[in-house]
Amino acid sequence: MIIYGKQIVLYVLEKHQDLIEEIFLSKEIDSKLFSRFAKLNKKIHKVDNQKAQALSKGGNHQGLILKLSDYHYAPLKEIKNMNFIIVLDGLTDVGNIGAIARTAYSLGIEGMIAADIKTINNSGTIRTSAGALLDLPFAIHSRSVDLASELIDAGFTLIGATMDGVDLKKYGKIEKTDKVALFLGNEGEGISPKVAKKLDLKVSIKMEHEFDSLNVSSAAAILIYTLKR
Repeated sequence: MIIYGKQIVLYVLEKHQDLIEEIFLSKEIDSKLFSRFAKLNKKIHKVDNQKAQALSKGGNHQGLILKLSDYHYAPLKEIKNMNFIIVLDGLTDVGNIGAIARTAYSLGIEGMIAADIKTINNSGTIRTSAGALLDLPFAIHSRSVDLASELIDAGFTLIGATMDGVDLKKYGKIEKTDKVALFLGNEGEGISPKVAKKLDLKVSIKMEHEFDSLNVSSAAAILIYTLKR
């Protein structure tokens, strides 16, 4: 798995050195940083920009590229034992998934599941999460409606963000001992109708003006922060 860019590369170097298999540099770097890479005893390749662009598939690599060991999803059984988790219903955009992961990890969400998908761009989501997905337990599930049923059986209260939900400000905060799964739908269709029928509570963010300016990652940040405040 390839990741690139200064921020994510430095995060992995600091927090997850064990995942690094090879290092690719397309420009001269600070001697102290090079020394840190050298101490890993991994292959260091000095490559030209054409090779770097090929490795990063045209992305902004900033001269720093790492090959990491394969990403492993968290077992669903592990996540079912948690208290406050996030479920992404049909969300596929790596930028939004990564942004939500950053917020979720920063605000103390215990785990996240991407549902109604079969595969995901692991490299892209890890990069856009700025490394948060390397520390936040993350799983995928092929059918969100089946996942909703499984979470109910595991004792979770299902809360979903919908346009017709109750004003979030009127809902009390979640206690640390509560088992809650917050469902977020994709921007086009929202939470699927079959999943919506299984929700215990629908919440929404009241807007002061009739202007829907929030994308799903922005909404996720407000929802998580308000529920955990």
